[in-house]
Parts: sequence; structure tokens; C-alpha cells
Amino acid sequence: MGLLEGKTALIFGVANSRSIAWGIARAMHAEGCEVGFGYGTPKLERRVRPLAESVGARLIEPCDVTDDDAIAAIFQKAKDTYGKLDILVHSIAFADRKELGGRFVDTSREGFMRALDVSAYSLIALARAAEPLMTDGGAMVAMTAYSGGKIMPRYNVMGVAKAALESAMRYLAYDLGPKGIRVNAIAAGPIKTLAASGLPGLRKMIHFSGTVTPLNTSVTTEDVGNLAAWLCSDRARAITGEIVFVDAGWHTLEITLPRDFVARAK
Repeated sequence: MGLLEGKTALIFGVANSRSIAWGIARAMHAEGCEVGFGYGTPKLERRVRPLAESVGARLIEPCDVTDDDAIAAIFQKAKDTYGKLDILVHSIAFADRKELGGRFVDTSREGFMRALDVSAYSLIALARAAEPLMTDGGAMVAMTAYSGGKIMPRYNVMGVAKAALESAMRYLAYDLGPKGIRVNAIAAGPIKTLAASGLPGLRKMIHFSGTVTPLNTSVTTEDVGNLAAWLCSDRARAITGEIVFVDAGWHTLEITLPRDFVARAK
């Protein structure tokens, strides 16, 4: 029997087959979990629907996480479809391209608010909507990154958004713990995804991490998915409020990137 047999998950953030959220969905489905999907914009449906249908999803809906009515609507559909939820996966991040690659001090007010709303506040909004459906306890997992606690050149406002996400995760873990709902975050190493494609020097970062990590390799969406499935299973029932790294040991190293790292990566 799979680790998640009989459980139901609602997963946000699949954009295509290379998405971390899709790696999580596949791993959870393989462990016996029924998975449903909320995707960001209507134009993503042509990519998301075939993937979702391949794992037998009964719920495949668009959801603008900056719109409380849209969030309420998808969770009502989740209630109508499943009756209850056991798992919530938050794999959502966004920052305007113009806010990445330059100086952080030049971040615009509008760009800052947009990044924090989509990338961090959305976890709070989704958790609030999911709570009433987790009648038998549950697990929530959000995707963060090394940059949530360290400076990554040119990552800028997204690093700040990840830091906010991590803090929100801990406060949610405290609030929801008495109901048996665990909240954790996974910090993955560099992976080439659609969301990460706008980050300056990504290809160089992936290659670099694969040569210096203790395991001398890069990570994959499958690695992240396997961790997420375990973390949301009953085998991790005493773990909450944690950031769990799956980065081949990258975060254990003391490495200072030169200021011109991104420029030389182009």
C-alpha cells in the first residue's frame, strides 16, 4: 500500500511537465493519493489538463490566487468533489522580470507588492480555505529556496518573498497544529522550470551546483516529489514548521558567489 493511500491532495502551481508541482503530483499519485489541480491562468489549461487527466484527476480548475473569490470557488469545488482534503501543495511564485537581474535597491513598490502577494500571501489565503476541509488533520507543503535565508545575486525581491513565505509557514504551523494540520516547506536546489526561466544565470547556477554539492549532482523534480510525498504522509506526523532541503547538500556549503557571477554566466 502506498504512503498516501486513501488521501486527497489539491495541488497549485503546475504549468507544464517540468514543473516542480508536477513532480510532486506524480509522486503523490504513485503513492496512492488522489490529486486535484488549481492552475494559474486560463491559458495554462492546454498544458495542465492533459497532465492532470493522465493521473485521473477529477478536479482541474483555474484559480487566481490574488482573488479571494476565485480561491473560495475552487475550494467549494474541492468540497463538492472530495468531501474533504488531506494535503495542500503550494508551488507558486512570481515576480515581474524587471525586478530580477538588477539591483534590489531599485525594486519598485508595485513589483514588491505583486511578488509578495502571489508568492507568499497566497499560502495564507489557500491555507485558510483548506483548513475547514481538513477535518481529519492534514499536511500543507510550500516550495521555498536557498535564497529565503541567504543572498542570491540578482534574485532580489523573490528572495524576500521566499523569506516571507517561510515565516508565514511557521506561523501557520503554530495556528493549525492543534487541529492536527502540519505545515512545512521544501527548499529545492536549482531546477530548470518555467517559473525559474526568468532568473538570470539559471543555467550556470544549475551546472555550478552540480559540480560543488557534496553529492556532486543536481536535483530533479522527481527528487522533490518523493520528499513531498513522504513529508505529507503519516510517517512524518511529528514534523511541522520545518524547512527541509533537497539540494544534494548545497545549503551545507559556505560558498560566496562573485558579484559578476551572473554577468559571466551569460
